Amino acid sequence: MNLWRYLAKRLLLMVPTVLGILLVTFAVIQFVPGGPVEQLAQQLRHSAEGGEAGSAPSGGLYRAQGGLDQERLDELKALYGFDKPAPQRFAEMLTRYARFDLGESFYHHQSVGSLIVSKLPVSMSLGLSTFLIVYLCCIPLGIAKAVRDGSAFDVLTSTVILVGYAIPGFVLGIALLVLFGGGSFLQWFPLRGLTSDDWATLSPLGKVMDYLWHLVLPVTASVVGSFAVMTLLTKNTFLEQIRCQYVLTARAKGLSERKILYKHVFRNAMIPLVTGFPAAFVGAFFTGSLLIETLFSLDGLGLLSYEAVVKRDYPVVMGSLYVFTLVGLFTRLLSDLCYVWVDPRVQFDAARG
Repeated sequence: MNLWRYLAKRLLLMVPTVLGILLVTFAVIQFVPGGPVEQLAQQLRHSAEGGEAGSAPSGGLYRAQGGLDQERLDELKALYGFDKPAPQRFAEMLTRYARFDLGESFYHHQSVGSLIVSKLPVSMSLGLSTFLIVYLCCIPLGIAKAVRDGSAFDVLTSTVILVGYAIPGFVLGIALLVLFGGGSFLQWFPLRGLTSDDWATLSPLGKVMDYLWHLVLPVTASVVGSFAVMTLLTKNTFLEQIRCQYVLTARAKGLSERKILYKHVFRNAMIPLVTGFPAAFVGAFFTGSLLIETLFSLDGLGLLSYEAVVKRDYPVVMGSLYVFTLVGLFTRLLSDLCYVWVDPRVQFDAARG
């Protein structure tokens, strides 16, 4: 019964959290200059003047009014819905969001939901590949480092992963393109995109191999920085458990080191790693690295979010924020539930009395 009471409390707390985030973002947007009305008014003035960019002012709406009359400006405001008071627009937005209607993009002329879904496969390919490589490689490496703590292997691997952590992903991406993408040295991997021009004519196996071939460089640039965090987290959690009293007791009973490690230490040490698994897994589907996607010409969520901010595409900005906030809150709840599932000693009502 405590579980259901805890779930109900967390779900109820999500409502004011989401409302607060949306309200703050919506309020900030109202004071950001260069909105869609101003940008379109500026474009119309340029067209009316024959496209002479040098003669166009670079100010806000009050300067654009020199080329457009007030009636035309009112039409533009009505087109984007800015003819209504801000509280009314916010209330209408919340009503739509309650039905998971995220509105329509100002510039892409399609629903925000379908736009996010169309960009998701690119970011999912990059994020999910990074997630799998990090978990499958870093956990065994971290265990090996914990068992060999202080050895030459431990020092050497720590040096390598920390050097990789210090290199920004986009800098590593540029280096990979120069070295292996046909820059100045080798042309082993493609420069951009996730598929080749003849992808449609390839066999099913050929399509898979071509897709993976295009992922090598962007995934490498994305994964190197995550290696240090997960590897050292795994090592430190295992070291903490290895130095616990129950390990000394198990050794005194004559148990082998292998049995102690995998039967006793492994379960306790995996608690922080397992509890972070839902957030990392779900986050992989919404990973949007702007610099990596721009560098390798990947049209994903990172590039979509950046362009939405630059172009003041407010439905995309607010819609994507709403989706990511909900995903983040539910993922955090799932992580807490996983913590209880892994460690039964944790109780939801432990903080009481």
